[in-house]
Amino acid sequence: MKITVYEMKYTRDDIEKSNILCIPFEKKYFRDYMKIYNDCFYEMRRFLDIEPYSFLNKYEQINEKSKDIFLLISKEKIIGSVACYGNEIDDLIVNEKYQNKGYGRQLLLWGMNYIRQRSKEPISLHLAEWNKKALMLYDKVGFEITNKESVR
Repeated sequence: MKITVYEMKYTRDDIEKSNILCIPFEKKYFRDYMKIYNDCFYEMRRFLDIEPYSFLNKYEQINEKSKDIFLLISKEKIIGSVACYGNEIDDLIVNEKYQNKGYGRQLLLWGMNYIRQRSKEPISLHLAEWNKKALMLYDKVGFEITNKESVR
C-alpha cells in the first residue's frame, strides 16, 4: 500500500500563545507514555500496515530522544505530549480520555512557541495523509503543505 506523507511548515513569525505548561519527560512516566503513544498511533499503523502496530515497548527506544519530549501532566497523569526536535514538531499525542477538548491544539502551540524561542527558522512537521484530524488542526493553526511524497 502506498502511503502519502505531507511535510508541512509554519513560516510566520507570530505564534498564538498556549495556555498550558509542559514539563520535560521523566523516565518515571514511561509506562503511561508508552500506553498513550501506542494507543494514539495503533489505528494509523494498522490501517497503513506498518508493523508492529504497537511500536513503543521499551525505554531504550526513546532514551536518546527523551530530552526533547515534553509532557502535559495533571495530578501525575499524562494528558498529552509533544516532541520538539530542532525545528520539527513530532509525536504530538493526547491521552484518549482527553481528546477533542483542545489539548492537541494547546500542545501544538506550546511546542511551536518552545521552538520559536530557540530559532526563527520555519517550524516543520510530517504526517500521513490518513490522519485527517491532525491535518485539519495543523492547517487551522497556519501550517502549509510544502511537500507531498509517497512512501513504501
